[in-house]
Amino acid sequence: MPTADQIKALLASHADGDEAQFFAVAMQIAAAEARQGHGKVAEELRALIDKAKTKGGVRGTTPIPIAKPRGELADILSASYPKTKLSDMVLAEALEKRLSRVVREHVAIRSIRSKGLSPRRKLLLVGKPGTGKTLTASALAGELGLPLFVVRLDGLITKFMGETSAKLRLIFDAMDQTRGVYLFDEFDSIGSERGFSNDVGEIRRIVNSFLQMVELDESDSLVIAATNHIDLLDQALFRRFDDIIEFDLPDQERIKSLLRSRLAGFKTKGVRWAEVAKTALGLSYAEVVRATEDAIKTVLIEDRDTISNADLMAGVRERRYTLTGSKGDF
Repeated sequence: MPTADQIKALLASHADGDEAQFFAVAMQIAAAEARQGHGKVAEELRALIDKAKTKGGVRGTTPIPIAKPRGELADILSASYPKTKLSDMVLAEALEKRLSRVVREHVAIRSIRSKGLSPRRKLLLVGKPGTGKTLTASALAGELGLPLFVVRLDGLITKFMGETSAKLRLIFDAMDQTRGVYLFDEFDSIGSERGFSNDVGEIRRIVNSFLQMVELDESDSLVIAATNHIDLLDQALFRRFDDIIEFDLPDQERIKSLLRSRLAGFKTKGVRWAEVAKTALGLSYAEVVRATEDAIKTVLIEDRDTISNADLMAGVRERRYTLTGSKGDF
């Protein structure tokens, strides 16, 4: 049962028209019911909250309001409302299907919960820098009409014993109170193998805290951890995630698609797409985008209105040189 303070907070937020606070208190009540073993009541409350928030579904016309992080949370979470969709990304077919499945499960979250099941909520994204992990978090938030909360590692990780674990607790409490997509980028900073660090005791405490909190988390928020260094992660973390999704470098066909997509609003002449894409093999999605932007800027600087094959090749070669320090054979 809700406490007297929770009831007063509900009435006060309703009177003030503070919708975000009203939903936050309601989620606290649902979480308390779940902890007391009243699973059915908790699910019914969450379903009612979701219905009220979305007015007809996750993709409804009224988005879930962002509850701006306050107090200590303001130092460890940044909030935004992404407009990016999966269709804005150039993805391998298998990867696109896996991410679309996550979206579909969250659209049908009430039906799934009603059968005692949970949607895929805890994702570990692994892959080289620039392959789309962070953008994927934005796209999932955009698809679901949810706010994106990015964990700020500079505010989370401190040198004081036990303080990082306390801040982690604040984040997981926020997941219960405000449904959203919570991104732990550069996850290896807090999830590294217990034994790799000189300060083994503190690293062990942080990893153990995360393991316990993510295991107990039963909110409807989507938890995403992204890392470039899967080999550094503690092995116990892997079984806590519903899916481990790998991101790879784009192949020639995806590079061509990305080039055409980025240049859709510009005139091109004589571009040999296959040649440019072959030359760009080995670059990440982010580097291909930067190469394309370099070509566009060259045309603008020279006051031209058409992008040529030479412009794109120059952009790609510059990116490769930046990465390797060698022009190589092209």
